[in-house]
Amino acid sequence: MIQTVLSTLVEVIVPLSIPVAAGALLGRYKNLDTKPLLTLYLYFLSPAIILDTLATAEISFDDVYKTLAFSLLNLFLLWGLATLIGKILKLAPPEAAGLTLISTFTNSVNYGLPLVLLAFGQLGLDKASVYVIAQMVIVNTIGVYFAARSQFSVRSAVKSVFSLPAIYAAILALLLRALGLHMPHELASGVSMAAGAYSPVVLAILGAQMVKVRAAHTERNVQLAFWTGLTVRLLLAPLLAALVLLALNITGTLFSVLLILASMPVAVNSVVLAERFGSSPSLVSRCIVWTTLASFLALPVLIAMVGG
Repeated sequence: MIQTVLSTLVEVIVPLSIPVAAGALLGRYKNLDTKPLLTLYLYFLSPAIILDTLATAEISFDDVYKTLAFSLLNLFLLWGLATLIGKILKLAPPEAAGLTLISTFTNSVNYGLPLVLLAFGQLGLDKASVYVIAQMVIVNTIGVYFAARSQFSVRSAVKSVFSLPAIYAAILALLLRALGLHMPHELASGVSMAAGAYSPVVLAILGAQMVKVRAAHTERNVQLAFWTGLTVRLLLAPLLAALVLLALNITGTLFSVLLILASMPVAVNSVVLAERFGSSPSLVSRCIVWTTLASFLALPVLIAMVGG
């Protein structure tokens, strides 16, 4: 077991850590501006990898159905768990909302996809593509609701979803599959080349964002909620995800991929929602940093356990 964990650490986490470290160093010493890179990621690289993956992915309707069922069921169980814990601990509304964001939303896009690709290969990436699309929709709808229930607007949430280019890339890929069509070879090669740039760019962005998050928030008045958030995200979330996967009779590579994606650290975008709607951004940002750092040790163990 120890040998497997060490092997996973070297083969998966070390390659991932190189662009993360590069981004962190650039953010710390060169004040790397991530906004242009985020635009590149959101409007070019993300649609490219979604289109490239979904157009050729080896996924069945059963995979899609089970992935969507898992995404929704796991989300609402985590929401219920966070709500219950918040009431038991009598957390203030901002910390309770922050705990919900920490518990429910993971960094499955700009950390999870590269990790799955390295750990499980192209088949794993194929399985992950449906989950990632589901997460993009969920974060921009239910995520907004969790962060600001009193300010929630269904119209604005739906509008935000359809402002994501990746959604249209997914629709195009599904239409091509349904009609039995393929992109011209030259176009497909260009899309595939752009998709290849996805992992290093988004991991560098993650590193730069972690440095900024850590430097920007040093408040220490949310200790109880902070430790609770770490416990939920690092321990309870993987256990709950495994139970949901077993209940849905999900097995094989799909089980492994979904378990890993559901066990990722807190999503960086969570702090954006927290800051916008006053959901204790100091709590959320600290959990982003520490769950990400802890994941470099925890995820190799989990990958080794599921046979990555």
